[in-house]
Amino acid sequence: MPDAAFPIELISPSPAGIGRFKRPFYLFVALLIAVAVAYGFSQTISQNLISPPVARPWILYVHAAIYFAWVVLFVAQAVLIQARNLRFHRWLGWVGFLLGCSIPVVGIGTALAMGKFNLDHGLRSAEEAAAFLAVPINDMIGFTISFVLAIRWRRKPEHHRRLMLIASSCLTAAAFVRFPFVWNAFPMALKWYAGVDALLLLGVCRDFVVNRRVHSVYLYGVPLLVFGQTIAMTMFLLRIPTWMVIARWLLN
Repeated sequence: MPDAAFPIELISPSPAGIGRFKRPFYLFVALLIAVAVAYGFSQTISQNLISPPVARPWILYVHAAIYFAWVVLFVAQAVLIQARNLRFHRWLGWVGFLLGCSIPVVGIGTALAMGKFNLDHGLRSAEEAAAFLAVPINDMIGFTISFVLAIRWRRKPEHHRRLMLIASSCLTAAAFVRFPFVWNAFPMALKWYAGVDALLLLGVCRDFVVNRRVHSVYLYGVPLLVFGQTIAMTMFLLRIPTWMVIARWLLN
């Protein structure tokens, strides 16, 4: 990789005239994601990780540590750009690269391990455990594509910062769904991705207000993400036969 590791331009200096709006926005979103993750998982961390009634698979703890590290890094990179500390920002870019590469592997591994765990301990039926795999796998697909494109376009700040926001937003679904008011207010078809889509909508609205147009990353990326969400929830809720065969094979 070049000297500028991928998150360098996460919130890079902007063109004259609107720079003061860009950096605070991306820092605000990074902090919003951190707060959402902390609040969401605080609702279940005690019974699921700290003192579970039945010991959880070890990969769940690895998963939690890596995701927590990613959120901390995402905020730290935003703060470093705000402080214009580019040297340390570049160094942390390598850490972000390694974390980002590990997230899809650990994420899918955790989904499979927890699906089998829930099945073995009677926490979910065989049908539900298999069908639900569509949701975390879709999240990992969304993250991976956004992350890879962010690396590819790390020298294009306008593309890069939006792709990093999309990638990080893809990791927040499990946190938002744990919000009590989200769980109670939305039907299952909507509740899993309501928070994720709200974050993406913030980015779209910011573009429209500041630039008077929506960037192509959002114009193409957001509809594709929503399409993937729709497919995942359809496979989960309607138990599409072809998917059920694949999911049962993955669990077994």
